[in-house]
Amino acid sequence: MSSHILQPGLEFCYENVNGSCIKTPYSPGPRMVLYSVFGFGAVLAVFGNLLVMTSVLHFQQLHSPANFLIASLACADFLVGFTVMPFSMVRSVESCWYFGAQFCTIHSCCDVAFCYSSLFHLCFISIDRYIAVTDPLTYPTKFTMSVSGVCIGISWVLPLLYSGAVFLTGISDDGMESSVTAFNCVGGCQIVLNQEWVLIHSLLFFMPTFVMIVVYTKIFLVAREQAIKIESTVGSSNADSSSESYKARVAKRERKAAKTLGVAVVAFMVSWLPYTIDTLVDAYMGFITPAFIYEICCWTAYYNSVLNPLIYAIFYPWFRKAIKLILRGEIFKSSSSTMSLFSE
Repeated sequence: MSSHILQPGLEFCYENVNGSCIKTPYSPGPRMVLYSVFGFGAVLAVFGNLLVMTSVLHFQQLHSPANFLIASLACADFLVGFTVMPFSMVRSVESCWYFGAQFCTIHSCCDVAFCYSSLFHLCFISIDRYIAVTDPLTYPTKFTMSVSGVCIGISWVLPLLYSGAVFLTGISDDGMESSVTAFNCVGGCQIVLNQEWVLIHSLLFFMPTFVMIVVYTKIFLVAREQAIKIESTVGSSNADSSSESYKARVAKRERKAAKTLGVAVVAFMVSWLPYTIDTLVDAYMGFITPAFIYEICCWTAYYNSVLNPLIYAIFYPWFRKAIKLILRGEIFKSSSSTMSLFSE
């Protein structure tokens, strides 16, 4: 460990503490900009996802297995914005960790758990949409509340178990004692994963992502076939016109929901791909990524927790109406939970 006496020209995270990390702060202008950008993202993640959860849980019209999955996904993104992003903001801007070594481990555990929880939720949502699009009339009997509950449970339990195994037991840095010593200066919060755990880390991202790509490819193929079939029946015999009209409306609604959540899946992959690839490459190349590149990858991933509520606001009229009712305080009225959010 280097002492401050030997390196008087450097600035350290903790003055008068031997082994302190070297501090590389930004000048006041960029510092203010970064705090504003990161802080705004954290606020949007917290309040945007809080609006999603409140909408689904309060309005009875939104009480469905699929929407409870969306609310649970919003909970994971809310926790990223509330428990992860504020502390990462200070670390990124100040280039120092001022919250203690134990909280660094807890923070990293929450970071991984909540982000993988989002991924698992999106994977189950894609499967839900596939069932809804391919068989919309019997879908309610297949994807029930109990099935949704099992999916939600898996989406929370597995990431928590994995992150606990990686960070709380310390087995993820076996064989990397020299790297751990180099990174673990006082005032740093750098988690070092050996190559085996980095590979597992990456597979846990790429496997569900591959499943989602395959599922959504099938969804759009089926949706196209349905659209062609519906168009071909227009103008034909009207013997079963009411039945066909109902089927068409149901199929159209499910296709629209699938497209919207498909956008959310693409946004997740685009947000998390740089970080995942950087982590994988870094482990096999001797941790050569500059600190600012690593922080860019981290915050690109964090901002995914901001995107989902914005996607819902753009594509779901019922969510926009729910937001207006919530912000006006109308949800505190006794009959507000039974209000209609749909135009139909």
